[in-house]
Order: sequence, then structure tokens, then C-alpha cells
Amino acid sequence: MREFGLRAILRVGLIVVAAQIVFGQESAKPIADVNGESIYEQDLMSTIGPKLSDLRNQEFKLKSDALNAVIRKKLIDLEAKKKGLTSEELLKREVDSKIADPSDDEAKGYYLAAKSGTTLPFDQVKPQVKRLLKNAEIERARDEYADSLRNKAQISILLQPPAMEVSYDVARVRGNADAPVTIVEFADFQCPYCRKAEATLNELLKKYDGRVKLAYRDFPLSQIHDHAEMAAEASHCALSQGKFWEMHDAMFVDGAKLDEGGLVKSAAGLGMDQSSFESCLKSGKYKSVVQQDIEAGSQVGVEATPAFFINGESLSGARPEAEFSEIIDRQLAAAGVKNAIRASR
Repeated sequence: MREFGLRAILRVGLIVVAAQIVFGQESAKPIADVNGESIYEQDLMSTIGPKLSDLRNQEFKLKSDALNAVIRKKLIDLEAKKKGLTSEELLKREVDSKIADPSDDEAKGYYLAAKSGTTLPFDQVKPQVKRLLKNAEIERARDEYADSLRNKAQISILLQPPAMEVSYDVARVRGNADAPVTIVEFADFQCPYCRKAEATLNELLKKYDGRVKLAYRDFPLSQIHDHAEMAAEASHCALSQGKFWEMHDAMFVDGAKLDEGGLVKSAAGLGMDQSSFESCLKSGKYKSVVQQDIEAGSQVGVEATPAFFINGESLSGARPEAEFSEIIDRQLAAAGVKNAIRASR
């Protein structure tokens, strides 16, 4: 492993550890006082939350890359030992010896494609070009050989991605309340990407019936979506009448009806008391509740929607179902739950 890679891992790791210490045991102590009002370290999270999340992800990426490199080297060392060879002898015998020298035409093609990088004639640089091409092919073949060894090996990856502690409102949960995997979604009812993600989320709830639940939290992007804040408040007005998920689904189905008139009409169509709903919406009584969701999202690094936390493991954007499943399966395995997909009821 390169020294730079180790230094990078250590540097990021130390920053994250320092941040965890600062925002862990010491978080209960005030760090400033303004006219008798205390400021705590947690108050900084709305500003630095995204940066800390990025640092954690960088640390995990560095560790994952380093782990893959170490696993690859270990597999080659074990195979070489089994055959009574050094690792380099094994690679030369099993890989390098099978790589043919590039032809003059291949070398000429590479030379012409990269001609802007030299003024020397082809005949003068041909040996170097051929050596460059062969070395590149050897590196590619060595990677494929290591991959073939990995495919036959029994490997258990215990390194886990960073996970955040993300709270949710039990009144806004869809699915089995006792499911071992919780997807916390921060979304905006006017966001087209959130609307696109709804189909994926519904499929996941069917696919992992009983084992996954979905918790919704508001993160209206009011600076770009003029009706997002009101729609978020409307969802809470619907919740007060026991119709949260019905209103949630209706607003995502038709994002063109998120003005006050459209919201009131949707509520009436869902069987809510229209007068009570309209009064609730006009009062702004849930503005502070929506703001609490926004602050909670900011503290765990949410900057755009949709943002998901699957048992605390983050996933951003309207991602393919397979990316959700990869995390869900890992979380189910960690919880000791069988991964076999149960048929939806």
C-alpha cells in the first residue's frame, strides 16, 4: 500500500475521531455565552453537519479501497505459498508470461492517438510505446487474476460504512413498526426526484415485507420550491385527522396541486373535515414542527432531497432499487435476519 494512502487514511480518521470526541461527551458543555444565552456544540451541527458526514464517507472510502488492496495481496500471497513460489514468481508465471507483445499496428495506433504529447517520430519511440502498452496489459491481467482468486475464496467483509443516529416520528411510519430495518427519508413534496423515488420505496416495502419500515421527515427546499413549506405543513394537518399517508401519496401523485386551494381540495377528496383542515393550514401551527425536521436533517448532513438513512447508513438521491437493496441486505445480515425475500401479502 502506498505511504500516501496510509497518511490520508490516518489524517481523515484523526479528524473524524476528533470531531466525534468534540461532539460526544463534551457536547453538554456550553462553548459560548451571548447575553446569558448559552451556545452548545450541537448548535454548530446545522453548519458543519454536511462536512462531518463527508469526512466520515471519505474515511470509509479510503478504508474500503485499502481493504480491497490488502485482500488482493493476501489472496496472491496465499496462492503463491500453496505453489511454493514467491508472489512475483506466481504472477510472472500465471499472468505475465501469457501476455503477448503488442503489434506494430497497435503501437502505431497508440502513438497517433497520443501524438500531441511528443514531437519524436514513431520509429524512435516505438520500443517505449510497446513496453508501455505491454505493461498496461500486464497490470490489467494481474487485476483479473486477483479477481478470479477472490471469486473462489471465502471472504467476509466486516468493515461497516459510517452510520448516523437519525431519529424519526413514530406517527409517520409506514410498514411493520417492529421491522429491523428503518429507512428514514427526508423529502420535499414539490421535489421531482422525491416523487420519482416513491415508486422505488413502495417496491422495497413490498419486497422486504415486514422487515423494512419507512419513516418520513420534512425537508422542504423553500428557496427553489414555492409550495414545499405549505405542503409539508399540510401533511401534518392531515396527520391530525389520521390521514397522513393518504395525503402524502396524493401530494406526490400530483405536484401541481400544492397551492392552498389544491391542498384543501385534496384533503376534502380524502374524506377529511375540510373546514378544520383549511383552518389548520391557514394557522401555520405546524411551521415549527417542519422546522424541527429541517434542523434534524441538517445536523446529519442533509443538503438536498431526497436523502435516506437506512439504519443510519446514508444514501442520497433517487437511486436505483438495487442500491437500496444492497444496504438493506447488509443491515438484515447484521441483525441476523434471513435475506430471502418474502412474497408480498
